[in-house]
Amino acid sequence: MPLHDPRTAELAKRLGAVRQRIATVVAGSQPRASAGSPTTEPTLIVVTKFHPGADVVRLRELGVVDVGENRDQEAAAKALEVADPGLRWHFVGQLQSNKAKSVAAYAHSVHSIDRGSVAAALGKAMVRQQLLDGRADLECFIQVELTGPYGALVAGGQSPTAGPGGRGGAAPSYVLELADSIAGTPGLVLAGVMGVAPLGATPEPAFQLLAEVSARLRSAHPGATGISAGMSHDLEAALAAGATHLRVGSDILGPRPAVL
Repeated sequence: MPLHDPRTAELAKRLGAVRQRIATVVAGSQPRASAGSPTTEPTLIVVTKFHPGADVVRLRELGVVDVGENRDQEAAAKALEVADPGLRWHFVGQLQSNKAKSVAAYAHSVHSIDRGSVAAALGKAMVRQQLLDGRADLECFIQVELTGPYGALVAGGQSPTAGPGGRGGAAPSYVLELADSIAGTPGLVLAGVMGVAPLGATPEPAFQLLAEVSARLRSAHPGATGISAGMSHDLEAALAAGATHLRVGSDILGPRPAVL
């Protein structure tokens, strides 16, 4: 594949713009960082949903290491197609237990664990996979339901885990119990929390709640420092709330191709 074809040039321009947005926020936060504790550059996960494996190859040539996918069928196929050991594949979509075996074969991390049954299935799958190839433990983020600060959503009768407002996840009160389960499961490592701000609402209250849940989690599990939050439209708000991992798709890859 030519390294300077028009699509690669387009991706380079878009990727550069997103990296500049991130750098601007990080630079602005430096004066507020405590002495001796410089702000850490967040991990940028490029979500390639519905885009071809060829774009993943182009992104790799542009220095991208972390790639995200929402659907196991598509993720498994791309991981096999690209087969680059330097890539880290992040599963960021809703996950059913029956997909655990497939995900365990390629994923570096799962960002959407919201119930114990999924964690248990992933643990069993990872133990089997590690016997086959010795791969590292699977990093696990707990997806947190973030509609709590939005009274209008609740008053409007919207489900906290579905519908136009809610985006899924475990209730904040359940996070510590689920964290204990993940941390005690061989093959899994507790990485932190993940959240998606409700649609049609300013994201700051949601990300503030996620930061508070993260702080409580770190009190019980000091190593679980990750906060996966922020997408194309709200990455600045997520970074301001302490996000360590960003999941950006359309601002880098452009509009998703039509699905036939």
